[in-house]
Amino acid sequence: MNNIINVDKLWKVYVMGAEEVRALQGIDVAIQKNEYVALMGPSGSGKSTLMNLLGCLDTPTKGSYVLNDVDVSSMTDNELAQVRNKEIGFVFQTFNLLPRLTALDNVALPLVYSGMKKSARLEKAAHVLSIVGLGDRLTHKPNELSGGQRQRVAIARALVNDPAIILADEPTGNLDTKTSIEIMSIFEEIHKNGNTVILVTHEPDIAEHAHRIIRLRDGKVESDEKNENIVLASDPSHRYNVAE
Repeated sequence: MNNIINVDKLWKVYVMGAEEVRALQGIDVAIQKNEYVALMGPSGSGKSTLMNLLGCLDTPTKGSYVLNDVDVSSMTDNELAQVRNKEIGFVFQTFNLLPRLTALDNVALPLVYSGMKKSARLEKAAHVLSIVGLGDRLTHKPNELSGGQRQRVAIARALVNDPAIILADEPTGNLDTKTSIEIMSIFEEIHKNGNTVILVTHEPDIAEHAHRIIRLRDGKVESDEKNENIVLASDPSHRYNVAE
């Protein structure tokens, strides 16, 4: 199988005084290239901890995590930072845009660490912003954009380094229903264009856009199933069975 992610017996234990919190307890997960996966679970299920590990924002207590054939389980912080910048594009619920920078400069920022010349960085950032429908908002700062437009900037920033994986944490949590559907249609296109998309959400209607749903509970995988009735964001009135 052409897996981009292999997680084997992954544990994350936090020591808080005399108490141990077992946030993850022996998780096994494999995700293939170009899969569209939703991670679901109630508060305290371990989904945020797993997201942090998959995003190379943290390291496991024990177990292995192989990303694109590289074991990242025991990497240093600097090594993890390099992997994040190269392999993973993040989209957060709160957008995480720098308020004093324009949309163009926010999107170009990750390219600074790649050694690309400024003119080339800005050209690429402008191209990606046009892909997400913001070609006419390049010079606008975050406070001059709507919530949906800010999330589009965040998605463009996640795409600008051509990452292997797009990792989205509650990307529609701060958006109204109409805007949420628009954002999910962008993720649909990102997946169609070949990216692996991992969506972390507690909202069943958002998870239904994914092709596979992994549910966590108490730090363990409760279920891991194909989504038999995918909702098309481009046509929310239509569901299609994966067998179609």
